[in-house]
Amino acid sequence: MSARLDLNLLLRGYASGVFPMADSRDSDELFWVEPRTRAIIPLDRFHVSRSLAKRLRSGRFTVTADRDFAGVLLGCADREETWINRPIEQAMIGLFERGQAHSVEVWEEDRLVGGVYGVALGRAFFGESMFSRATDASKVALAFLVARLRAGHFTLLDCQFMTSHLASLGAVDVPRASYVGLLGDALGSASVPPEPDWRSLDGLLSSLKEPASSAAAGKFISQLLGQTS
Repeated sequence: MSARLDLNLLLRGYASGVFPMADSRDSDELFWVEPRTRAIIPLDRFHVSRSLAKRLRSGRFTVTADRDFAGVLLGCADREETWINRPIEQAMIGLFERGQAHSVEVWEEDRLVGGVYGVALGRAFFGESMFSRATDASKVALAFLVARLRAGHFTLLDCQFMTSHLASLGAVDVPRASYVGLLGDALGSASVPPEPDWRSLDGLLSSLKEPASSAAAGKFISQLLGQTS
C-alpha cells in the first residue's frame, strides 16, 4: 500500500481489527496485519508481582501521561529492528494531536527512561509499543496504563503480539473471532454512560494527600490494580 497514511483510514483499520507495520525504520512501504491470535491484557487481571508493587511504591520513578508523546514514540523506535517507520511515526503524531493517541512516560529525575504509547478508540486502547532504559520502567509504564484505562472505563487493552514479558504481566492470547467480539463490544458501548475518559485517573491522583509524591502515586496504582502475588 502507499506509504501515505490517512488518519481516518488508519482509525477504520483499528476498528476492523487490523493495524499497520513496516519492515524496518527506513522502509517506505506499509502493510496491514491481522494476527490469527491476538494478545490482550484483561484489565481486571493485570499481574502485579511483589517486586513490581515494591517498585511502584518506591517513588524511584515519576510517571506522566501525554507529556512527551514524541519522546516515547522515538524511544520505542530506537532499536536495531523496528516496524515504526517515518509514515507510521507521522501518523501517530497526527493522532496524538487529535487526542486519539496517548502516551505514558516514566522519568528518573529529568530523564525519560521508559514509556508506552497507543491509540484510543471507543473503550478500546491499542497498545502499540513500549520501551525501557531502566530496570522495570516499562512494567511501571504498563501498570499506570492499565490503571488509567480501568479508571477511565475502558474495556479492551490490545497488545497485538504475545511476548514473555507481556505474559508475565497477565496478557493472554485470544483467537481472532473472540478478539473481534471484544473489539465490537468496546466500540459499540462507547456512548453508553459512563463514557470512556483517558483523564479520569488524573482526578483520582490529584485527590491524594500527597499528590506530588511519586511514592504516593505508585502506592495508589498498586492498590487500584488489586492483589499482588
